[in-house]
Amino acid sequence: MSGVLSGVLQTARWWVQDYLYAAGRQVLSAASRTRPEDFLGGTGRPVVVIPGVYEDWRFMLPLVERLHEAGHPVHVLALLHRNRLAVPRAADLIAGYIRERELTDAMIVAHSKGGLIGKFVMMQLDPDRRIAGMVAVCSPFSGSRYASFMLLPSLRAFSPRSAVTMQLAREERVNERITSVYGRFDPHIPEGSVLPGARNIQLDTAGHFRILADEDTVRTILDIAAAPERQ
Repeated sequence: MSGVLSGVLQTARWWVQDYLYAAGRQVLSAASRTRPEDFLGGTGRPVVVIPGVYEDWRFMLPLVERLHEAGHPVHVLALLHRNRLAVPRAADLIAGYIRERELTDAMIVAHSKGGLIGKFVMMQLDPDRRIAGMVAVCSPFSGSRYASFMLLPSLRAFSPRSAVTMQLAREERVNERITSVYGRFDPHIPEGSVLPGARNIQLDTAGHFRILADEDTVRTILDIAAAPERQ
């Protein structure tokens, strides 16, 4: 019984820590005056950052800064605002940006819903293969059963039975160029973030948001962004 209680308490701690981190990042994001163009310099592989639902690009600012410090030109799309658009529409904006900027050998770094958007781009909107690959952190590739209970359409879209989720799950052609990163526990995605055919990395951490700040997560992303494209 003590082991069960300990597990429940640990899970509760993870929930609290995760939401405290998310709340803090939302406040800092709203207060930040950092500009997207501040991160466009660099000689490394270009990186396109796609945040999760209800997150603007500054939610991932600590990771953006680390990527830029490592020499990567980092592209963030302020036009996504808080990323409430449907996945196909957001993917169209991302693909258009990549074409207009003439990016090649680009790496997508995505959080949560951002991983679905990135995979949609890779599947349908990248005929010239400008995208080398994607690292997705805590993305609901198989959906989340919790989504069915949500009132907002932007959250119900993550249901395992939604048309986009099923479309993304059926198409495995691009999975070999995707790395899915996740922790031991995700309060938003009980199904987990394992993606068949992809490189799946489970880290010794937990959470849906706080994992973005974990040093193992950051190091994994930096290593993949710097590596040659997998053929």
